[in-house]
Amino acid sequence: MTSKIISCEFFPPRTEQGVQKLGKIREQLQILQPAYFSVTFGAGGSTQEKTFETVLDIQQSGAEAAPHLSCIGSTKENVLKLLQDYQAHDIRRIVALRGDKPSGWSGGEVGELRYANELVEFIRAKTGSHFHIEVAVYPEFHPQAHSAKEDLDYFKQKVEAGANSAITQYFYNADAYFRLIDSCAERGIDIPIVPGIMPIANFEQLVRFSDTCGAEVPRWLRWRLKDFGDDKESLQAFGVDVLTNLCERLLAGGAPGLHFYTLNQSRLTLEITKGLGLVKT
Repeated sequence: MTSKIISCEFFPPRTEQGVQKLGKIREQLQILQPAYFSVTFGAGGSTQEKTFETVLDIQQSGAEAAPHLSCIGSTKENVLKLLQDYQAHDIRRIVALRGDKPSGWSGGEVGELRYANELVEFIRAKTGSHFHIEVAVYPEFHPQAHSAKEDLDYFKQKVEAGANSAITQYFYNADAYFRLIDSCAERGIDIPIVPGIMPIANFEQLVRFSDTCGAEVPRWLRWRLKDFGDDKESLQAFGVDVLTNLCERLLAGGAPGLHFYTLNQSRLTLEITKGLGLVKT
C-alpha cells in the first residue's frame, strides 16, 4: 500500500483565524506525505481570491498545491489569467471542474466555457503539458445526468480533452467504484481514477451534503448513524471503522490511491489512514 497516492482537499478559510487553523491541520496531515493538497473553488468563482491565497500558502510550505478551477460564471480571459498566475508560481496541478451555479442563478448562459471538457481543452490549448489535470467522475452518476451512459460519455470527453487522472465523488458502496472502473475500461478509458473519501463527522451534515451532490448514503448506514443521536464520539468511531473497511477493499481491489475530503479537519482522516497502515513515521 505504500505506493498508493494520497491527497487531501481543503476549502479556503475566510478569516485569519481560519488561515492559522488550516496551517496546523496541513502540518498534521503532512505525516501522510500526500502527493498534493487540493483547494476548492466556490460556486460561480465566489472564493477565487481566497483559493489563490490558500494555494500559495500551501506551495510556500513546501507541499504541492492543486487549485480547483471552475468555468461556470467565468470568462476565458479570467480563466487564462488564473492559469498564468498559477504557472508563475510553479503550480503544476489543476482540478478542472464545471463548477456549481451560484445561489440565486437566474438561468441563461453559465459562461464562455460551459462544461468541464471545454475547460480541459482550454487549459491544454493555452498551457500545453504544464499542468497535470484532474477531473471529477461520479461512481453513482452526476445528479443532473439523464442516464448512466450519458454521464460516462461526458467523462470520456474530459479524458479525450486531455485529463491526466480523475477523482471521484465520495461514496460508501465499493461496488459502485468497481463498476465505474469496469465501465471505463469498456470505453477505453485508462487514466487513474482515485476514490474520493468523506470521513463521517456529523450525521445531519453528511445527509445534507449527500442529498445536494447526489452521493448515496446506504439505508443501513443512515439508520446506524441516526441511532447514535447526540453521541458524536461513538458516531465518529463507527464512521472510522466503516471508512477504514471501505478503503481497505478499494485499495485491495486496485484503486490507485485515496483522496480525502477533509472539511479542513485532520483527526478522522489520520485515524482512517492509521488503520490502513498508511501513516508514515
